[in-house]
Amino acid sequence: MASGIEQKILGHARDAHPHECCGLLLGHGDRIEEIRPAANVHREPATHFEIDPQALLDAHRAARDGGPQVLGYYHSHPTTLPEPSATDRARAAGDGSIWAIVGEGRVTWWRDEKDGFAPLPYAVRDG
Repeated sequence: MASGIEQKILGHARDAHPHECCGLLLGHGDRIEEIRPAANVHREPATHFEIDPQALLDAHRAARDGGPQVLGYYHSHPTTLPEPSATDRARAAGDGSIWAIVGEGRVTWWRDEKDGFAPLPYAVRDG
């Protein structure tokens, strides 16, 4: 991933606290090049997240026009561990997307696989 990505996600989580933050991970291939914060439109934002559908549509339209692809999603757990919750597991599509989860002041990375979430190793690279 590009440098600064984790710091931006952590900043969004701090700004959204005590609610869950959420957003999109954008890039090419498996390289996350930027994040796009999105409004959490869930009716219970302190304990759940739902990415604003318009943000998703806009990102997919931009990708079709040559912009960065939607590689995955990020969100925070303001009061729990940075690992997939039961709700995360139930709502996951098993589509191979990347998930970043913030909790306890750190970001963990996951691959949403057919049979559940798998920890995702990563490297930070400039340029």
